[in-house]
Amino acid sequence: MRKLFLFLLLGSFAFSCKEAKKETKESPYKPLADQYAEFTLTTDMSKLTENEKKMLPILIEVADIMEEIFWQNAYGDKEELLAQNPDPYAQKYIKINYGPWDRLNDNKPFIEGVGPKPLGANFYPADMTKEEFQALKDPRKTDWYSVIRRDTSGQLIVVPFHKAYPEETAKAAKLLKQAAELAEDPGLKKYLELRSQALLTDDYLASDLAWMDMQNNTLDFVAGPIETYEDQLFGYKASHSGQILVKDKEWSKKLSLYAQYLPKLQENLPVPSAYKQEKANANADLNAYDVIYYAGDCNAGSKNIAINLPNDPRVHAAKGSRKLQLKNSMDAKFQTMVVPISKLVITPEQQKHVKGDAFFENTMFHEVAHGLGVNYTIKDKQEVRSALQNTYTSIEEAKADILGLYCLTQLADWGILKDKDLMDNYVTFVAGIFRSVRFGAASAHGKANMLQFNHFMESGAITKDETTGYYTIDFEKMKKDIGVIAGEYITLQGNGDIAGAQALIAAKGVIPPSLQKDLDKIAGAGIPKDIFFKQGKTVLGLE
Repeated sequence: MRKLFLFLLLGSFAFSCKEAKKETKESPYKPLADQYAEFTLTTDMSKLTENEKKMLPILIEVADIMEEIFWQNAYGDKEELLAQNPDPYAQKYIKINYGPWDRLNDNKPFIEGVGPKPLGANFYPADMTKEEFQALKDPRKTDWYSVIRRDTSGQLIVVPFHKAYPEETAKAAKLLKQAAELAEDPGLKKYLELRSQALLTDDYLASDLAWMDMQNNTLDFVAGPIETYEDQLFGYKASHSGQILVKDKEWSKKLSLYAQYLPKLQENLPVPSAYKQEKANANADLNAYDVIYYAGDCNAGSKNIAINLPNDPRVHAAKGSRKLQLKNSMDAKFQTMVVPISKLVITPEQQKHVKGDAFFENTMFHEVAHGLGVNYTIKDKQEVRSALQNTYTSIEEAKADILGLYCLTQLADWGILKDKDLMDNYVTFVAGIFRSVRFGAASAHGKANMLQFNHFMESGAITKDETTGYYTIDFEKMKKDIGVIAGEYITLQGNGDIAGAQALIAAKGVIPPSLQKDLDKIAGAGIPKDIFFKQGKTVLGLE
């Protein structure tokens, strides 16, 4: 009996060990989720008044509503998708990507049995053809603030956002009114009131103009349908987003110096005069912020580290745009990704030029450059965004990248940037390419970086030593190339040349095998691809 007991005990122990081993088997989704490094979003809360602190929970709730709507923009039923995939790492990665498609891997599905991501996300019926859309007579079909659906007879119809998401927009509008009642800054109060109305009408012009007028507020809030990156079918539909920002007034004073030079930079663009007739606003708002909350589109996959808004060309013509640098997120990406990547790919002699200040300047002037060039085509005055359709975001991001470097070069040559070593900016820019191209070819920013990288490699501005694997930057060739490439992008936009844009992206917006080996080496070193956030009321000490 005792032997039988011991046998059963040992058998039970062995079975338990097998079960424990089975339970501790690593999830296949863990390596995907681990591509993102956690970063805590905080700020110096003493900069905020008591009323501003009271506003934060309300603004977080509004941002969370933007999150709910973005799930519907990008995918559809979030809860059903999560329920079908109970693995905690799968759920984490689904939440990072707002769906089952990997935003850092060309939007390829990472959940078994899921088909390709629709180019139009969930803005259009899945079975809609381009020809069917073109045949739709409703002039509102290209409106940013709408979705395309089918009526009971199966015909395409245009549904404004406030009717497509009535409960969500009504709740968010009510909350914004509550936040406005607490706002002490007149500009912020007016903006929140008008933004509340805009959510109910999908007319955002007045609130965009009011947002441009805010100058003295410490607390800032971006909410609503903003960018059109998610719509890769036509590039028409805007996605819902929410970000809460706290101004760094000391850094903002330093940045305000550069705004006065925007008209001169516009006049000196490297293009014929016909392509620089639009006026750049000298009162552009250049400010630095800590971002303390991300939700919706801005939180999907790779995180933005700067903001250039509004996107409405009517606002650009009247008041320009605001260029907001998100310092804490920017520094997190530089330290976590750019620095370790540079040690793997940049020749040791030039690694000294990879600097945080240069990364900040490159990012800032990327946003400045969005406001330069052309918003309307030269011949027929059509909005460039509409003329270039789904190629617009890639070409625009590429233009902003390279034109930002051109602006820095000009300001240094004019003596406005004192004691500036442009090599810092050039080398840091190249190191940054290796960071952002890891977003994948499906990303507008990834395509933009490949356009530039492939051009630089062809011209010899960047060369690679195949023996060591290190890249070297040729200062003079890069300085020359910057003007050439910037001119090419602005000309494409001014001509509304969608065929030319498509051809350029097809030829140069791809990752060559040699670069892919370097990206694999970076991945093998365990360097994160991007960041995700620990954020919210508890982190901010609000509960």
